[in-house]
Amino acid sequence: MPIMDHLRELKKRVMVSVMALAVGFVFCTIFAEPIYDFLSRPMRTALNEREGGGTMTIIEPLEGVMTWLRVGFYGGIVVSFPVIAHQVWLFVAPGLHKHERKRIFPLVFASVGLMITGAAFGYYVIFKYGFPFFLSIMSEGAEANISLSSYLSTSLKLMVGLGLCFQLPVVIYFCARMGLLDARDMITKFRYGIVIIFLISAIMTPPDPITQVLMAGPLLFLYAVSVLVAHLFSTKVRDEVPESDESA
Repeated sequence: MPIMDHLRELKKRVMVSVMALAVGFVFCTIFAEPIYDFLSRPMRTALNEREGGGTMTIIEPLEGVMTWLRVGFYGGIVVSFPVIAHQVWLFVAPGLHKHERKRIFPLVFASVGLMITGAAFGYYVIFKYGFPFFLSIMSEGAEANISLSSYLSTSLKLMVGLGLCFQLPVVIYFCARMGLLDARDMITKFRYGIVIIFLISAIMTPPDPITQVLMAGPLLFLYAVSVLVAHLFSTKVRDEVPESDESA
C-alpha cells in the first residue's frame, strides 16, 4: 500500500478506537460509584477491622468529581480494550505472514489473561493482607482517613504493576524466539532469578514477609513455566563443545 493509504487506514482505526473509548467512558462514568465501591472494598474492610476504625474521605473540593471522572476513564479503557485491540490487529495483520498471525493471536490472549490474573491476584490476595499491614504501622493514636484519590492511584498502580509482572512467560517467549536465551540459561541462572523475584516482590508489596512470599510464590511458578516456554520455542544455537574439552 502507498504511504497515504496506510495513513488513511491508521486514521480509521484510531477514530474507531477513540469512539469505543468515548462510549466506554460514558458507560463507566454512569456506574462510577458501584465501580469505585468494588475497588475500595478491601480498604474499607481493613478500616472496619482496624482498632479505632477509619473512613474514606474527600480532602479537596474537586477530589470527588475528579475521582468520579478518573474511574470512568480507567473503566472505559478496560471496557473498550477488546475493540481497541481488534482495531490494532486489523491494522497490523495485513503486514504479517500467515504463520506469524497464528503465533501472535494466541500470545495476545495469553498476555491479556496473564494481565487479568495478576490484577485479580493483587485485588483478592495482596490487598487483603497488605492494607491491614499498611494501616497498622505508626497508627497508634492516629485517625485513619484515606483520600479517595490517593487510594484510587495506589490500588491501580499495584494492580497494573502486578499484571505487568505476570507477563514474564510472554517476555521469555519473545526473548527465546530472538535467540537471546534458552532453558539452560534460565536453569543455570535460577539463583539470580530468585533474587530478582524477591526484589520485585519487596518493591511491589508492603515490607513484611507474608505479602512478599505471597507475591514471590506465583512469580516463581511463572519462572518455572517460562523455563518450559524457553525450552519449546528457543532459537538459540549453542556451539558444540568437544568431549575432550568437557572432560578437561
